[in-house]
Amino acid sequence: MSNPIPSYLPEMPLYKKAIEIIILSRSISTYLNQDLAYLKPDGSEDTDIYFSGDIVQQSSSLAPEIVNAEMERHTDKKYKHIASLERLTNLLYKNCKRLEKSHSNGREYLPILRRELRKFRRLQHTWMMTL
Repeated sequence: MSNPIPSYLPEMPLYKKAIEIIILSRSISTYLNQDLAYLKPDGSEDTDIYFSGDIVQQSSSLAPEIVNAEMERHTDKKYKHIASLERLTNLLYKNCKRLEKSHSNGREYLPILRRELRKFRRLQHTWMMTL
C-alpha cells in the first residue's frame, strides 16, 4: 500500500507547476488530436498524433516523480527520481518542439507549454538544491 503524499507537497511551487503542466498538456493534446486524427490523402495517419499522446504521458509522470523523490529516504534512489524528472522534462520539451511543426491549429499553444516547462526547470533546479 502506498503512503499518502506529504501535506506540504500540494503547496510546493514545483508540484503546483507540475499539475499546471499536466492540465495544459492535456488541453493542448485534445486540441491537436482533433486536427491530427484525420487520415492524409494517401490514407496514412499523421505521425504527430503520437507525440501529442507522449506529452500527456510524460507530463502526467512529473508529479509522481516529485512525490517519489520527496518520500525517498535513500540518497541514491532519490537521485534516480530526480534524473527521471529531468529526462521527462527534456523529452516533453523536445516533443513540444516537434509538435510545433505539425499541421494543427493547436500548435500555436505549444510555446505556452514550453514557457511553462522553462519555469518548471528553474523551480526544479531550486528544489534540487534543497534535497
